[in-house]
Amino acid sequence: MIDLQSSDLDDLIVAEKKQVAIEYHNEAWADGISDGIETEILAETAISTAVTELVRRYGETEVLDLLDQLRKRVEYGEFRADRALQ
Repeated sequence: MIDLQSSDLDDLIVAEKKQVAIEYHNEAWADGISDGIETEILAETAISTAVTELVRRYGETEVLDLLDQLRKRVEYGEFRADRALQ
């Protein structure tokens, strides 16, 4: 029998939700592309929608902190398509 701590189980649930969310986004992205919407438009509206929801939920200060963290991740190359996964 698997003995998972509550926090381990919570982490697994969050990871599963993130994977499903990625699949939803990928499907919506593919639908938009097939409908002739340019990737720049899809990307900008996805980011705008996300930032709007996060500001509504957490406030501007928290979102600005998150955006600073995302900027650093971009600078470190985390989102490059050709980055090597270890």
